[in-house]
Amino acid sequence: MSAGRVRSVVIAGGGTAGWMAAALLSRRLAPLGIAITLVESTTIGTVGVGEATTPAIRDFFAEAGLDEAEVMRASNATAKLGILFDGWTGEDSGFFHPFGLYGSPSNGVDFHQYWSKLHAGGNRTTLDRYSLASQLALSGRMMTPLRPAPDYGFFDWAVHFDAALFAHHLREVAEARGVTRVDARINRVERCGETGRLLSLHTDTGAQISGDLFIDCTGFRALLAGETLGEPYDDWRTLLPVDRAVAIPCAYREGAAPIEPYTRVTARAAGWQWRIPLRHRIGNGYVYASSHLSDDEAAATLRATLEGEAFAEPNLLRFTTGRRQRVWVSNCVALGLAAGFLEPLESTSITLIYSGLQRLLALFPDDGMNPALADEYNRITRLEYERVRDFLILHYWANRRSEPFWAERRATPLPDGLARKIRLFAARGRMVRMEWETFADPSWLAIFVGLGIMPEAWDPLADSFTSQQIESAFGRITRDVAKLAASAPTHRAWLAARLGDSAG
Repeated sequence: MSAGRVRSVVIAGGGTAGWMAAALLSRRLAPLGIAITLVESTTIGTVGVGEATTPAIRDFFAEAGLDEAEVMRASNATAKLGILFDGWTGEDSGFFHPFGLYGSPSNGVDFHQYWSKLHAGGNRTTLDRYSLASQLALSGRMMTPLRPAPDYGFFDWAVHFDAALFAHHLREVAEARGVTRVDARINRVERCGETGRLLSLHTDTGAQISGDLFIDCTGFRALLAGETLGEPYDDWRTLLPVDRAVAIPCAYREGAAPIEPYTRVTARAAGWQWRIPLRHRIGNGYVYASSHLSDDEAAATLRATLEGEAFAEPNLLRFTTGRRQRVWVSNCVALGLAAGFLEPLESTSITLIYSGLQRLLALFPDDGMNPALADEYNRITRLEYERVRDFLILHYWANRRSEPFWAERRATPLPDGLARKIRLFAARGRMVRMEWETFADPSWLAIFVGLGIMPEAWDPLADSFTSQQIESAFGRITRDVAKLAASAPTHRAWLAARLGDSAG
C-alpha cells in the first residue's frame, strides 16, 4: 500500500445507512485492503427509515454484490412498481406514479405531446392506460421486465422491505467480508488540535477506534458532523412544513388478501398517510404538521384506518426537513439522517444514502483529504437534495384540498427552479432536466398530470400526424399494454416463484 492512502474507515452508527455503507464499501474497497470498522450500540434504537424504495435499491444490490432474491427473503420484501396517490386533488381522486415509461415517442416528439393534443380534443383516456407498470400495479400483478422491450413495455421496479431485517442482513454480509463491528456507545470524539480532523472514537467500554476517514451514520443526532464538527443545518420547514410521523405496523385482513405491488399514499387533513405492503405485515404511517394536528389526533386517525390487528404501539418520530450545509467536512462524511432529511413521500431516503456512497467512491480521497474533493461532493449533494425537495414541494403546491394545511401549501412561494419547471410544462409540455435530478421526465409527467397541471398547447411537431392517426396508434398501445399486463401472474404468485417459498 502506497504512502498517503486511506488505511482505515470508521462508520459511526449502524441501521440502514451504516450497514449499507459497510456492505458496499467492503466490496468496492476490498482490493485496497482498507480496514472498515462499524461502531453501534444495541441499546440505541434506530429510526428504520426506508421500508419503501426506488429502483435504485436494486442497483445497490448489484454493486454491493448482494443476491436480490436472498435479500428479499431475508427482509420479507415485496415488489414495488410505483406509488398510488389518493385524495390529493380532493376526496375520491387518485392517480398513479409508475416506475416506467408512457407510450412511445415518434418522429422525435415525446409521447405526452401527442397525448396532450388528443386530450385537448376531448379524448379522456388516462395516462396510466399507456403504462405497463401502472396496469400491472393496479391489477395486482407483477412480471420480470422484458429486455429488450418496446418503449411502452419498459418499466423498472423497486422493493418494500422490513428496514430492520434489511440492516441485519447487510450486517451479516459485511461481517463475513471482514468488517469489524464494535457494540458500544460512543461517549467522546477525539480531534486533532492543529487540523481539527477526527482522530478516534472513544466508547463506554473503554475502546478507542482510530481511523483516517469517518462516516457519520448516527441519525438525526449527527454526532460527528453536527455535534463535533459543528456543521450547520439548513431548515426547510418553510417549504415542507410536516415535522412529525407516527407509525403502526398491522396484520393483513383475514383471508388471502392480495399483496399490492405499490405504495399507497393517502392525503389527510394535515398531511398524508402511507401504506406499505410487506410479505408478513403492512407498514402504516401518518406524516403531518404539528402546527395543524396533535400527536394524539394523528395516532387516533392512523389507528382508525388500520385494516388488521396492530402489531405495536404508535411510534412517534420528530424531524426537521433540510440538510447539512456541508455533508463532507474535514475527514468526515455524513450519510443518511445525519446528512439531511426529506420526508418519505417519494421513498428517497435509501436512494440518497446510496447516491452518497457512490459519490464517496467516485471522489475517494487519500489521507490528505484534498478539499477539492469535498467541495465537489458537497456541491453535488446540495443540488441532489434541492432537486428532490422541489419534486416533493410540487405534490403539495398543486393540491386541490380544502383544509387549512393544504390551502397554506398552495400559497407556498416556489423555489425558482421549480417555478420554471412548472411554467414551461404548463406552457407547452416542455420538460426541463436539471443537473443531478433524482427523478426523470416520466415521474414529473405523472405528478404534473395527476395533480391537474396540463399544458396549454402541444409541440407543433405533433401535428405531423392527424388526431385520427394518433388515436389509432394509441389504441394499439393500450391493447398491447393490457395484453401484457393480463398475461402476468399475480404479485403473490410472482413472489412465491421468484423467492421459492410462500408469500404471506
